[in-house]
Amino acid sequence: MTALLEVENLTVSLPTPNGYRNAVDGLSLSVAPGEVIGIAGESGSGKTMTALSLFGMAPHGARVTGRACLDGTDLLALRGRALRDMRGRHVAMVSQDPSAALHPILTIGTQLTEHMRHHLGISKAEALTRAAGLLETVRIPDPERALRSYPGQFSGGMRQRIAIAVALAAEPRLLVADEPTTALDVTVQAGILRLLHRLCAERDMAVIVITHDLGVMSALARRVYVMYAGRLAEAGPTGTLLTRPRHPYTRGLLDALPHPEAGRAPLVPIGGTPPSLGAVPDGCPFHPRCVHAVPACATDRPGPAPTPGEAASPGPDGVAMADTEPGRHLLACPPDPLREVVAS
Repeated sequence: MTALLEVENLTVSLPTPNGYRNAVDGLSLSVAPGEVIGIAGESGSGKTMTALSLFGMAPHGARVTGRACLDGTDLLALRGRALRDMRGRHVAMVSQDPSAALHPILTIGTQLTEHMRHHLGISKAEALTRAAGLLETVRIPDPERALRSYPGQFSGGMRQRIAIAVALAAEPRLLVADEPTTALDVTVQAGILRLLHRLCAERDMAVIVITHDLGVMSALARRVYVMYAGRLAEAGPTGTLLTRPRHPYTRGLLDALPHPEAGRAPLVPIGGTPPSLGAVPDGCPFHPRCVHAVPACATDRPGPAPTPGEAASPGPDGVAMADTEPGRHLLACPPDPLREVVAS
């Protein structure tokens, strides 16, 4: 499957009192049309910074290097008008807080149609007709009335659906959803996830979902990239990664999830805290928190490499994935301490 977006060696360096430090450090990933991939990790792992860099929205003073090619166009090289024309029209983003993403004193109709009129060059009447159709697509009741309403008149779940409609207004080919279900209750979360999955299939749109919740990944993503301290820790097909994780950090994230069949068994947290931007340790950045660490982990920097002996694994749609890129299981942990656990 040909990739729509290919990110190669993305590095985002931010200024600190001790000089520049990498918030994203050599990340590579890809996503194809009609595919959903996930980027997971704790707060501070570099997930959102990765997304912001694709939109030319990295913080002031940031240094962004590498390549991020969308259908042959390097997003990182765009400036000014070219970048503005790309945002919304070809790439769009849904943030985790729809209350902040939607302007409180502009009607939903105004916020939906301004993107269409700018990027598609259509009339106000046609834009309003399309906007009503978009609201119906994202299951907003009474779209005509909703167009005349304001964000504060809707619930959190409805506002998130409207934010998704705004992102889709100019028919982008790539949608980045940054923690799209964080502030929503479980039943509303399920509806948003079903909506994203349906839109991806119907529009042949590539979707990148950013979350700390691996449960969200299991329901939506075909492949998952796990980040820690700005680096890729592990990546692979969702079925493989969530059932047979090879990196101790991925295993820790899974063990910390509440499980309905666990009864009164206590959760198993990951010891310690993620490193701050200016205090990422040498070697493997996870080694101070890792119960499987060996002396080499404190000095040798691991890079992601294919794991040997992994069988192809189906994604959430049941389609088997070949044991080749991008379906290969990648691991940045040379000791591979969980290899025997997986094998057994």
